[in-house]
Amino acid sequence: MNSSFSASWSATDLSAMAKANLAPAELSNYELILRCQQGIKPDRAAFSELLRRHQSHVEKMLYHLAPDWSDRADLVQEVWIRVYRNIQRLKDPGKFRGWLSRIATNLFYDELRKRKHVKNPISLDAPRQFEDGELTWEIATALPSPDQDLSSQEFYDQLNQAIADLPESFRTTIILREIEGFSYEEIAEMTGVSLGTVKSRIARARARLQSVLHSYLS
Repeated sequence: MNSSFSASWSATDLSAMAKANLAPAELSNYELILRCQQGIKPDRAAFSELLRRHQSHVEKMLYHLAPDWSDRADLVQEVWIRVYRNIQRLKDPGKFRGWLSRIATNLFYDELRKRKHVKNPISLDAPRQFEDGELTWEIATALPSPDQDLSSQEFYDQLNQAIADLPESFRTTIILREIEGFSYEEIAEMTGVSLGTVKSRIARARARLQSVLHSYLS
């Protein structure tokens, strides 16, 4: 019995040692986070690899939230500073992406409250067709004429303004759902509200957008 226990322990120990000797690029996201959570401060090599893998996600999210902010690169850097300082508090490494998005979202609203006026904080670069069919922002066209180009630009100007005019809670959920593609469950966890509240906010946000953009959507 002791021999069996010893063999089992040795195999586990050897596996852990093998993982410890792997380069960060060879580790999964889960393993990278575990390595970052060891010790007093995150392992620099592991954290750098984590940043490399998820940098574009943070940049994309802040671009959609604040396309006109000239200091967006500084916000991206601040997101990673917060991640570095708080990664040991992440209880489930498997939920890192949602946790990272929540940090980026919270930082955006922290900055938004500091600024007296921010115009058109939302931008959508291309038409979107959503799988659930609840709202279609796509304008079908082939070789558009100058008049059609002008109409399309007017639509997006109105869309950007309509989203900017939504209450903050509605804006956050519609961005996380329709732009970032998070599930309702993920959004509920990220925003700290119930699943029913998330569904209600998204439905009400879509209804407001449909009302404002009715002439374009029809």
